[in-house]
Amino acid sequence: MALNYVWIAFFLIAFLVALFKLIFLGDTQIFKLIIDGTFDTAKIAIMDIALPLAGIMTFFLGILNIGEKAGAIQFLSRIIGPFFNRLFPEVPKDHPASGHMMINFSANMLGLDNAATPFGLRSMKSLQELNPEKEVASNAQIMFLVLHTAGPVLIPLSIMAQRTLLGAANPSDVFIPCLIGTYITTLIGMIVVALWQKINLLHPVMLAWIVGFTGIIALLLWYLSGLDKTQLEVFSQVAGPLLLFVIMVAFILGGIRKKINVFDAFIEGAKNGFEDSLKILPYLIGMLVAISIFRNSGSLAYVVDGIGHLLAMTGVNTDFVPALPVAIMKPFSGSGARGLMIDVMKTYGADSFPGRVACIFNGSADTTFYIIALYFGSVGIKKVRYAIVAGIIADIVGVIAGIFLGYLFFH
Repeated sequence: MALNYVWIAFFLIAFLVALFKLIFLGDTQIFKLIIDGTFDTAKIAIMDIALPLAGIMTFFLGILNIGEKAGAIQFLSRIIGPFFNRLFPEVPKDHPASGHMMINFSANMLGLDNAATPFGLRSMKSLQELNPEKEVASNAQIMFLVLHTAGPVLIPLSIMAQRTLLGAANPSDVFIPCLIGTYITTLIGMIVVALWQKINLLHPVMLAWIVGFTGIIALLLWYLSGLDKTQLEVFSQVAGPLLLFVIMVAFILGGIRKKINVFDAFIEGAKNGFEDSLKILPYLIGMLVAISIFRNSGSLAYVVDGIGHLLAMTGVNTDFVPALPVAIMKPFSGSGARGLMIDVMKTYGADSFPGRVACIFNGSADTTFYIIALYFGSVGIKKVRYAIVAGIIADIVGVIAGIFLGYLFFH
């Protein structure tokens, strides 16, 4: 119901704002702008997102099916089991869902968006098989979604690439703040859902895994911070694709070892990928068009201006306010947030304080509403329970952390 209310609110608020502009500001083009944006967004949703996603899902779910038949997913489930068994108590020990989620998180952290999506949808499907109420999100599904929407990415390569194109003196200077920001968002998301589900994160096993993972992140951060711009870009370009290809080859070799028909296994999984991609089309188009209407009506601009005025009245330094549209748009649309980030850097400069904070906002979280609509829609979930609230809490903390990190590193 929460997603239903949010979707309705986009339309109603946009209509009222557009009507206000027409009657009181004389903006005769506002409704044309909204409708033109609706048609353009619906076209983009199909041609630029859905069709490429269908091809990607078809291929990677075929590869994933080879891994399942080769026993690789079960192997990963056993490795991560001690931690996931407590974080996802509804998921049986050594269940394939653990392995699916592990691959998804790994692909997401390495910035492999194209691979992360099909792996994430497969994870949701595995969790749905364990869900006793098929139209209601389970605890495990909510935990997975909130962790996924926190958007943990180790190296924000696309952000650094945009900074390079826009003439930043040191495009990688936002790397450390982005990494810290996305880690804080992920950790807060885990804590919020754990409190909701009464999961004991202070259990020695849980603490050991969290502290260990934090230590690995810290060591990686220390290593990468010592690299120059060229070395960091090379690492970013090599590490993710190399690991993904190693996984693909390992699955195929595992299939050969198990003496299965590898190509038949691929085709079997690929068929499921194409079918799953068709199921998500209505959810994809519905959410993207609603976001487009909200933005093109000017509602987003009014929200940002209102926040700016309120902050100014309190005497708080408002140098970060020009970057706020990125933070507000990010939970709804990744492409929208990216466009706003570029716009902030073009307007104020790639090395300006708002330009850098906009990059931190974009790198510290993921598209909460879009992912919830896409992933839950793919398995027929209609009642998302507290998934949106938990995700938004994590996003808000991520925004606050992004502002703090911006002042700490660049102001």
